[in-house]
Amino acid sequence: MHPLHHPLFIQYIINFNQEKDFFECHEVGEDYWKSVAPKDKLHPLTGWIQLAVGMYHWRRSNYPGALRSFIRAKVKLSAGGVWVDGVDHEKLIGILTDSIKAVTERKPFVAQDIPIISENLKQAVESYRLENPLTLQDPYFLMHKHRLRDRSSIISLREQKKRRNL
Repeated sequence: MHPLHHPLFIQYIINFNQEKDFFECHEVGEDYWKSVAPKDKLHPLTGWIQLAVGMYHWRRSNYPGALRSFIRAKVKLSAGGVWVDGVDHEKLIGILTDSIKAVTERKPFVAQDIPIISENLKQAVESYRLENPLTLQDPYFLMHKHRLRDRSSIISLREQKKRRNL
C-alpha cells in the first residue's frame, strides 16, 4: 500500500480538507508516525503533522507557534519523495511559503486544502468519507480543541508516571 493511502493518512486528509480539524490532524498524524517511524523527528510525516499544527496555531492567532511549525514542515516536505507522491508538491510548498509570509505579516487565518492530484488518492479519500460520514463541529470547539477536550485520561497517565518515578 502506498503510504499516503494508509487509513490514518486518509483520515488526516479528511480532517484537513473537509473538517478543518487541524488538532485532529495532529493526533491522527502522530498515531501514523508512531507506527511507521517512532522517534524519527526528521521523518516526512512529522512535516505533515507540523503543517496541521501551523494551521491550528494560525487560526488561533498564535503567530510565533504557526511560524515555527510552518518552517519546520516546509523543511521536511521540500525533499518530495513518496511521502508527497499524489499531492501537487509545488502547490504544497507554495502553500507553506505563502503561510509563512502571511503569518510573518500577521495576516488573518486562511484555511488551505492539501492539493491532491492522484485520482487513486482522491478516490480513497471519497470512499473513506462515504463510510465515515462527517459530523459538523462547532467552530469555537475546533479553534480551541486542545483546551476544551476531555483530558482526564492524559492527566491520569501523567499522575501514574509521576508515582512510578518517585
